[in-house]
Amino acid sequence: MNAAKARAKGGDVPRAEHELTLLKGGAALFPALVEAMDAARSEVMLETYIFDFTRSALTVAEALERAAARGVAVRVVVDGVGTGEIPPEWTRRWAAAGVRWRVFNPARGWRLLMPRGWRRLHRKLCVVDGRLAFCGGINLLDDFHDPNHGALDEPRLDFAVRVRGPLVDDVHHTMTRLWWRLQTARKLRQVDAEGALAAVRAVADAGVEEQTYSRRMGAGVRASLVLRDNFRFRRRIESVYRLAIAQARHEIVIANAYFVPGVTLQRALIRAARRGVKITLLLQGRYEYFMQFHASHAMYGPMLAAGIEIIEYETSFLHAKVAVMDTPHGALATVGSSNLDPFSLLLAREANVFVRDDGFAAELMTHLRHAIGQQGRRVAPGAHARRSLLTRAANWIAYAGMRLMIMIAGKRY
Repeated sequence: MNAAKARAKGGDVPRAEHELTLLKGGAALFPALVEAMDAARSEVMLETYIFDFTRSALTVAEALERAAARGVAVRVVVDGVGTGEIPPEWTRRWAAAGVRWRVFNPARGWRLLMPRGWRRLHRKLCVVDGRLAFCGGINLLDDFHDPNHGALDEPRLDFAVRVRGPLVDDVHHTMTRLWWRLQTARKLRQVDAEGALAAVRAVADAGVEEQTYSRRMGAGVRASLVLRDNFRFRRRIESVYRLAIAQARHEIVIANAYFVPGVTLQRALIRAARRGVKITLLLQGRYEYFMQFHASHAMYGPMLAAGIEIIEYETSFLHAKVAVMDTPHGALATVGSSNLDPFSLLLAREANVFVRDDGFAAELMTHLRHAIGQQGRRVAPGAHARRSLLTRAANWIAYAGMRLMIMIAGKRY
Protein backbone atom coordinates (compact mmCIF):
# COMPACT_ATOMS: atom_id res chain seq x y z
CA MET A 1 0.00 0.00 0.00
CA ASN A 2 1.43 3.41 -0.98
CA ALA A 3 1.68 6.38 1.37
CA ALA A 4 -1.39 8.19 0.00
CA LYS A 5 -3.64 5.13 0.42
CA ALA A 6 -2.28 4.48 3.92
CA ARG A 7 -3.03 8.06 4.95
CA ALA A 8 -6.55 7.81 3.51
CA LYS A 9 -7.15 4.89 5.89
CA GLY A 10 -5.78 6.84 8.82
CA GLY A 11 -2.41 5.09 8.60
CA ASP A 12 -3.69 2.00 10.44
CA VAL A 13 -2.33 -0.51 7.91
CA PRO A 14 1.21 -1.40 9.07
CA ARG A 15 3.96 -1.15 6.47
CA ALA A 16 7.40 -2.73 6.60
CA GLU A 17 10.97 -1.39 6.40
CA HIS A 18 11.04 0.68 9.59
CA GLU A 19 13.86 1.39 12.03
CA LEU A 20 12.59 2.03 15.54
CA THR A 21 14.06 3.07 18.87
CA LEU A 22 12.04 3.09 22.08
CA LEU A 23 12.77 6.14 24.24
CA LYS A 24 11.90 6.21 27.94
CA GLY A 25 11.22 9.64 29.41
CA GLY A 26 12.54 13.05 28.53
CA ALA A 27 15.98 11.88 29.67
CA ALA A 28 16.13 9.78 26.49
CA LEU A 29 13.90 11.84 24.18
CA PHE A 30 15.34 15.32 24.64
CA PRO A 31 18.97 14.43 23.75
CA ALA A 32 17.68 12.49 20.73
CA LEU A 33 15.65 15.51 19.58
CA VAL A 34 18.61 17.83 20.09
CA GLU A 35 20.92 15.50 18.13
CA ALA A 36 18.46 15.32 15.25
CA MET A 37 17.81 19.08 15.22
CA ASP A 38 21.50 19.90 15.33
CA ALA A 39 22.02 17.66 12.28
CA ALA A 40 19.01 19.08 10.37
CA ARG A 41 19.77 20.58 6.98
CA SER A 42 16.41 21.73 5.64
CA GLU A 43 13.38 21.44 7.95
CA VAL A 44 12.30 20.76 11.52
CA MET A 45 8.62 20.53 12.46
CA LEU A 46 7.49 20.08 16.07
CA GLU A 47 4.11 19.73 17.79
CA THR A 48 3.55 19.38 21.52
CA TYR A 49 0.88 19.88 24.14
CA ILE A 50 3.22 21.27 26.83
CA PHE A 51 6.41 23.16 26.05
CA ASP A 52 7.96 24.16 29.36
CA PHE A 53 10.85 26.53 28.75
CA THR A 54 12.81 25.48 31.84
CA ARG A 55 15.15 22.75 33.02
CA SER A 56 15.98 19.93 30.59
CA ALA A 57 13.27 20.89 28.06
CA LEU A 58 15.16 24.14 27.52
CA THR A 59 17.74 22.20 25.51
CA VAL A 60 15.11 21.52 22.84
CA ALA A 61 14.15 25.22 22.63
CA GLU A 62 17.82 26.04 22.18
CA ALA A 63 18.26 23.39 19.48
CA LEU A 64 15.30 24.82 17.56
CA GLU A 65 16.86 28.26 17.84
CA ARG A 66 20.23 27.00 16.54
CA ALA A 67 18.62 25.20 13.61
CA ALA A 68 16.67 28.27 12.49
CA ALA A 69 19.71 30.51 12.89
CA ARG A 70 21.66 28.44 10.36
CA GLY A 71 18.85 28.59 7.80
CA VAL A 72 16.75 25.50 8.58
CA ALA A 73 13.00 26.01 8.19
CA VAL A 74 11.67 25.53 11.74
CA ARG A 75 7.93 25.35 12.49
CA VAL A 76 6.55 24.79 15.99
CA VAL A 77 2.93 24.32 17.09
CA VAL A 78 1.99 24.29 20.78
CA ASP A 79 -1.40 23.87 22.42
CA GLY A 80 -3.16 26.98 23.68
CA VAL A 81 -4.03 25.42 27.05
CA GLY A 82 -1.14 23.02 27.67
CA THR A 83 1.48 25.65 26.81
CA GLY A 84 -0.43 28.90 26.51
CA GLU A 85 1.65 31.81 25.33
CA ILE A 86 5.34 31.29 24.66
CA PRO A 87 7.43 33.24 27.21
CA PRO A 88 8.43 36.74 26.01
CA GLU A 89 12.16 35.97 26.15
CA TRP A 90 11.67 33.03 23.81
CA THR A 91 9.34 34.88 21.45
CA ARG A 92 12.18 37.37 21.00
CA ARG A 93 14.90 34.73 20.67
CA TRP A 94 12.94 32.56 18.27
CA ALA A 95 11.88 35.55 16.18
CA ALA A 96 15.48 36.71 15.92
CA ALA A 97 16.62 33.23 14.85
CA GLY A 98 13.76 32.73 12.39
CA VAL A 99 11.71 30.10 14.22
CA ARG A 100 8.06 30.23 13.16
CA TRP A 101 5.41 29.11 15.68
CA ARG A 102 1.68 28.95 16.13
CA VAL A 103 -0.59 28.39 19.13
CA PHE A 104 -3.39 25.87 18.57
CA ASN A 105 -6.87 26.94 19.78
CA PRO A 106 -5.74 29.58 22.30
CA ALA A 107 -8.90 29.45 24.42
CA ARG A 108 -8.94 31.71 27.48
CA GLY A 109 -11.31 32.44 30.35
CA TRP A 110 -14.97 31.79 29.59
CA ARG A 111 -14.07 30.31 26.20
CA LEU A 112 -12.77 27.24 28.01
CA LEU A 113 -16.34 26.58 29.12
CA MET A 114 -17.42 26.17 25.51
CA PRO A 115 -17.10 22.73 23.82
CA ARG A 116 -14.92 24.21 21.09
CA GLY A 117 -12.36 25.07 23.76
CA TRP A 118 -12.11 21.41 24.76
CA ARG A 119 -10.58 20.44 21.42
CA ARG A 120 -6.89 20.32 22.12
CA LEU A 121 -3.66 19.52 20.29
CA HIS A 122 -2.49 16.67 22.51
CA ARG A 123 -0.19 14.81 20.11
CA LYS A 124 3.58 14.99 20.41
CA LEU A 125 5.26 14.79 17.01
CA CYS A 126 8.49 15.89 15.39
CA VAL A 127 9.88 15.35 11.91
CA VAL A 128 13.36 16.30 10.75
CA ASP A 129 14.34 16.68 7.09
CA GLY A 130 11.45 14.45 6.07
CA ARG A 131 13.49 11.40 7.08
CA LEU A 132 13.33 11.04 10.84
CA ALA A 133 10.24 11.24 13.06
CA PHE A 134 9.40 11.13 16.77
CA CYS A 135 6.03 10.22 18.25
CA GLY A 136 4.92 9.49 21.80
CA GLY A 137 3.34 10.80 24.96
CA ILE A 138 6.24 12.83 26.34
CA ASN A 139 5.66 16.56 26.69
CA LEU A 140 8.57 18.98 26.55
CA LEU A 141 8.64 19.02 30.33
CA ASP A 142 11.38 17.91 32.69
CA ASP A 143 10.91 14.36 34.03
CA PHE A 144 11.33 15.56 37.62
CA HIS A 145 8.97 18.55 37.44
CA ASP A 146 5.17 18.78 37.42
CA PRO A 147 3.48 22.12 36.61
CA ASN A 148 0.87 21.62 39.34
CA HIS A 149 2.75 19.60 41.95
CA GLY A 150 6.29 20.93 41.70
CA ALA A 151 9.43 18.81 42.11
CA LEU A 152 9.15 15.02 41.79
CA ASP A 153 11.31 12.56 43.70
CA GLU A 154 11.25 10.07 40.82
CA PRO A 155 10.92 10.67 37.07
CA ARG A 156 7.56 10.64 35.34
CA LEU A 157 6.93 7.37 33.47
CA ASP A 158 6.42 7.97 29.77
CA PHE A 159 7.60 6.77 26.37
CA ALA A 160 8.25 7.91 22.81
CA VAL A 161 9.54 6.23 19.67
CA ARG A 162 12.08 7.43 17.10
CA VAL A 163 11.32 6.23 13.57
CA ARG A 164 12.84 5.95 10.14
CA GLY A 165 10.75 4.51 7.35
CA PRO A 166 7.52 5.01 5.40
CA LEU A 167 5.46 6.42 8.26
CA VAL A 168 7.78 9.45 8.44
CA ASP A 169 5.96 10.62 5.29
CA ASP A 170 2.68 10.29 7.19
CA VAL A 171 4.00 12.34 10.11
CA HIS A 172 5.24 15.04 7.75
CA HIS A 173 1.97 15.08 5.86
CA THR A 174 -0.27 15.45 8.92
CA MET A 175 1.96 18.11 10.46
CA THR A 176 2.06 20.06 7.20
CA ARG A 177 -1.72 19.93 6.94
CA LEU A 178 -2.14 21.32 10.45
CA TRP A 179 0.48 24.03 9.95
CA TRP A 180 -1.23 25.36 6.87
CA ARG A 181 -4.66 25.01 8.41
CA LEU A 182 -3.46 27.39 11.11
CA GLN A 183 -2.66 29.91 8.40
CA THR A 184 -5.45 31.19 6.17
CA ALA A 185 -7.96 29.18 4.16
CA ARG A 186 -6.32 30.54 1.02
CA LYS A 187 -2.94 29.19 2.04
CA LEU A 188 -4.51 25.85 2.96
CA ARG A 189 -5.95 25.53 -0.54
CA GLN A 190 -2.61 26.38 -2.12
CA VAL A 191 -0.38 24.05 -0.11
CA ASP A 192 0.99 20.92 -1.76
CA ALA A 193 2.11 18.67 1.09
CA GLU A 194 3.56 16.02 -1.26
CA GLY A 195 5.48 18.69 -3.15
CA ALA A 196 6.70 20.20 0.11
CA LEU A 197 8.10 16.87 1.23
CA ALA A 198 9.80 16.32 -2.13
CA ALA A 199 11.39 19.78 -1.89
CA VAL A 200 12.61 19.08 1.62
CA ARG A 201 14.22 15.85 0.52
CA ALA A 202 15.82 17.46 -2.51
CA VAL A 203 17.53 19.99 -0.25
CA ALA A 204 18.45 17.36 2.29
CA ASP A 205 20.03 15.15 -0.40
CA ALA A 206 22.15 17.95 -1.84
CA GLY A 207 25.60 16.94 -0.73
CA VAL A 208 24.57 15.90 2.77
CA GLU A 209 25.97 12.71 4.18
CA GLU A 210 23.33 10.32 5.53
CA GLN A 211 23.06 10.39 9.31
CA THR A 212 22.28 7.34 11.44
CA TYR A 213 20.02 8.13 14.36
CA SER A 214 18.40 4.88 15.36
CA ARG A 215 19.07 1.22 15.99
CA ARG A 216 17.79 -0.96 13.19
CA MET A 217 15.06 -3.30 14.36
CA GLY A 218 15.08 -5.36 11.16
CA ALA A 219 13.80 -4.99 7.62
CA GLY A 220 10.57 -6.77 8.50
CA VAL A 221 9.44 -4.31 11.17
CA ARG A 222 5.94 -3.16 10.37
CA ALA A 223 4.59 0.07 11.81
CA SER A 224 1.84 2.59 11.21
CA LEU A 225 0.91 6.08 12.35
CA VAL A 226 -2.69 6.13 13.60
CA LEU A 227 -4.32 9.53 14.09
CA ARG A 228 -7.39 10.92 15.81
CA ASP A 229 -8.78 14.28 14.79
CA ASN A 230 -12.13 16.02 14.46
CA PHE A 231 -12.34 15.69 10.69
CA ARG A 232 -11.43 12.42 8.97
CA PHE A 233 -10.26 10.14 11.77
CA ARG A 234 -12.68 10.70 14.63
CA ARG A 235 -12.59 7.17 16.11
CA ARG A 236 -9.50 5.69 14.47
CA ILE A 237 -7.29 5.10 17.52
CA GLU A 238 -10.12 3.58 19.55
CA SER A 239 -11.05 1.32 16.61
CA VAL A 240 -7.50 -0.01 16.29
CA TYR A 241 -7.38 -0.67 20.04
CA ARG A 242 -10.69 -2.55 19.92
CA LEU A 243 -9.60 -4.66 16.96
CA ALA A 244 -6.30 -5.58 18.63
CA ILE A 245 -8.06 -6.47 21.90
CA ALA A 246 -10.52 -8.66 19.98
CA GLN A 247 -7.59 -10.48 18.33
CA ALA A 248 -5.47 -10.91 21.47
CA ARG A 249 -4.84 -14.56 22.35
CA HIS A 250 -3.02 -14.76 25.67
CA GLU A 251 -2.01 -11.43 27.21
CA ILE A 252 -2.71 -7.70 27.11
CA VAL A 253 -0.80 -5.09 29.10
CA ILE A 254 -2.03 -1.50 28.92
CA ALA A 255 -0.36 1.45 30.66
CA ASN A 256 -2.51 4.56 30.53
CA ALA A 257 -2.51 7.75 32.54
CA TYR A 258 -6.23 8.53 32.35
CA PHE A 259 -8.24 5.32 31.91
CA VAL A 260 -11.96 6.01 31.41
CA PRO A 261 -12.95 3.77 28.47
CA GLY A 262 -16.31 4.10 26.77
CA VAL A 263 -18.89 1.33 26.74
CA THR A 264 -17.62 -0.38 23.57
CA LEU A 265 -14.01 -0.40 24.76
CA GLN A 266 -15.07 -1.67 28.19
CA ARG A 267 -16.96 -4.51 26.56
CA ALA A 268 -14.00 -5.41 24.36
CA LEU A 269 -11.74 -5.74 27.41
CA ILE A 270 -14.30 -7.71 29.43
CA ARG A 271 -14.97 -10.10 26.53
CA ALA A 272 -11.23 -10.69 26.12
CA ALA A 273 -10.84 -11.42 29.83
CA ARG A 274 -13.77 -13.84 29.79
CA ARG A 275 -12.28 -15.85 26.96
CA GLY A 276 -9.10 -16.33 28.99
CA VAL A 277 -6.83 -13.46 27.98
CA LYS A 278 -4.68 -12.25 30.89
CA ILE A 279 -5.18 -8.48 31.08
CA THR A 280 -3.12 -6.13 33.22
CA LEU A 281 -3.86 -2.41 33.49
CA LEU A 282 -1.07 -0.16 34.79
CA LEU A 283 -2.84 3.03 35.84
CA GLN A 284 -2.21 6.30 37.63
CA GLY A 285 -1.85 5.73 41.36
CA ARG A 286 -1.12 9.30 42.43
CA TYR A 287 -3.74 12.03 42.58
CA GLU A 288 -3.25 14.52 39.74
CA TYR A 289 -6.61 15.90 38.56
CA PHE A 290 -9.95 15.37 40.31
CA MET A 291 -12.04 14.39 37.30
CA GLN A 292 -9.54 12.02 35.65
CA PHE A 293 -8.44 10.39 38.91
CA HIS A 294 -11.89 9.71 40.29
CA ALA A 295 -13.59 8.89 36.98
CA SER A 296 -10.88 6.31 36.36
CA HIS A 297 -11.57 4.69 39.73
CA ALA A 298 -15.24 4.43 38.81
CA MET A 299 -14.11 1.98 36.10
CA TYR A 300 -12.34 -0.36 38.51
CA GLY A 301 -15.40 -2.35 39.57
CA PRO A 302 -16.37 -3.80 36.15
CA MET A 303 -12.73 -4.48 35.29
CA LEU A 304 -11.94 -6.26 38.53
CA ALA A 305 -15.18 -8.26 38.35
CA ALA A 306 -14.09 -9.57 34.93
CA GLY A 307 -10.79 -10.79 36.37
CA ILE A 308 -8.68 -7.95 34.97
CA GLU A 309 -5.68 -7.07 37.15
CA ILE A 310 -5.20 -3.39 38.01
CA ILE A 311 -1.84 -2.06 39.16
CA GLU A 312 -1.55 1.52 40.39
CA TYR A 313 1.77 3.19 39.65
CA GLU A 314 2.75 5.16 42.74
CA THR A 315 6.48 5.83 42.36
CA SER A 316 5.83 9.03 40.40
CA PHE A 317 3.24 10.31 37.94
CA LEU A 318 2.30 7.85 35.21
CA HIS A 319 1.97 9.63 31.89
CA ALA A 320 2.45 6.68 29.52
CA LYS A 321 -0.05 5.78 26.81
CA VAL A 322 1.32 2.42 25.67
CA ALA A 323 0.17 -1.17 25.28
CA VAL A 324 1.49 -4.60 24.33
CA MET A 325 -0.64 -7.55 23.24
CA ASP A 326 -0.17 -10.79 21.36
CA THR A 327 -2.27 -11.42 18.24
CA PRO A 328 -2.40 -14.11 15.55
CA HIS A 329 -0.19 -11.82 13.44
CA GLY A 330 2.50 -11.48 16.10
CA ALA A 331 3.12 -9.11 18.97
CA LEU A 332 1.53 -5.68 18.67
CA ALA A 333 2.73 -2.65 20.62
CA THR A 334 1.63 0.97 20.61
CA VAL A 335 3.35 4.13 21.82
CA GLY A 336 1.60 7.46 21.54
CA SER A 337 -0.25 10.40 23.02
CA SER A 338 -3.80 9.04 23.33
CA ASN A 339 -5.27 8.30 26.72
CA LEU A 340 -8.17 5.86 26.86
CA ASP A 341 -10.60 8.52 28.02
CA PRO A 342 -13.26 10.57 26.20
CA PHE A 343 -11.16 13.73 25.94
CA SER A 344 -8.44 11.91 23.99
CA LEU A 345 -10.68 9.51 22.07
CA LEU A 346 -13.36 12.03 21.08
CA LEU A 347 -12.03 15.60 21.27
CA ALA A 348 -8.24 15.95 21.05
CA ARG A 349 -5.83 15.57 18.17
CA GLU A 350 -3.79 12.47 18.99
CA ALA A 351 -1.15 10.30 17.34
CA ASN A 352 -0.01 6.76 18.15
CA VAL A 353 2.51 4.52 16.44
CA PHE A 354 1.39 0.88 16.27
CA VAL A 355 4.21 -1.63 15.78
CA ARG A 356 4.08 -5.30 14.81
CA ASP A 357 7.45 -6.62 15.93
CA ASP A 358 8.32 -9.15 18.63
CA GLY A 359 11.58 -7.46 19.57
CA PHE A 360 10.11 -4.00 19.99
CA ALA A 361 7.14 -5.37 21.94
CA ALA A 362 9.47 -7.36 24.20
CA GLU A 363 11.54 -4.27 24.96
CA LEU A 364 8.45 -2.24 25.89
CA MET A 365 7.07 -5.16 27.90
CA THR A 366 10.31 -5.32 29.93
CA HIS A 367 9.81 -1.72 31.04
CA LEU A 368 6.16 -2.36 31.87
CA ARG A 369 6.86 -5.53 33.85
CA HIS A 370 9.45 -3.66 35.90
CA ALA A 371 6.95 -0.89 36.66
CA ILE A 372 4.26 -3.45 37.52
CA GLY A 373 6.48 -5.62 39.69
CA GLN A 374 8.73 -3.05 41.35
CA GLN A 375 6.91 0.28 41.27
CA GLY A 376 3.19 -0.57 41.37
CA ARG A 377 0.55 -1.62 43.88
CA ARG A 378 -2.05 -4.25 43.03
CA VAL A 379 -5.65 -3.18 43.59
CA ALA A 380 -7.42 -5.92 45.54
CA PRO A 381 -11.07 -6.38 44.51
CA GLY A 382 -12.16 -6.61 48.16
CA ALA A 383 -10.37 -3.42 49.17
CA HIS A 384 -11.88 -1.53 46.23
CA ALA A 385 -15.37 -2.77 47.17
CA ARG A 386 -14.87 -1.51 50.74
CA ARG A 387 -13.90 2.04 49.80
CA SER A 388 -15.74 4.75 51.72
CA LEU A 389 -19.05 6.28 50.68
CA LEU A 390 -17.31 9.63 50.25
CA THR A 391 -14.78 8.08 47.84
CA ARG A 392 -17.55 6.29 45.94
CA ALA A 393 -19.44 9.56 45.61
CA ALA A 394 -16.37 11.37 44.29
CA ASN A 395 -15.77 8.55 41.78
CA TRP A 396 -19.26 8.68 40.33
CA ILE A 397 -19.57 12.47 40.42
CA ALA A 398 -16.37 12.71 38.38
CA TYR A 399 -17.52 10.00 35.97
CA ALA A 400 -20.95 11.59 35.53
CA GLY A 401 -19.36 15.00 35.04
CA MET A 402 -17.06 13.66 32.35
CA ARG A 403 -19.92 11.98 30.49
CA LEU A 404 -22.02 15.14 30.77
CA MET A 405 -19.24 17.18 29.19
CA ILE A 406 -19.04 14.72 26.33
CA MET A 407 -22.81 14.91 25.81
CA ILE A 408 -22.63 18.72 25.74
CA ALA A 409 -19.89 18.42 23.12
CA GLY A 410 -22.31 16.39 21.01
CA LYS A 411 -20.46 13.08 21.32
CA ARG A 412 -21.57 9.57 22.26
CA TYR A 413 -19.29 7.53 24.47
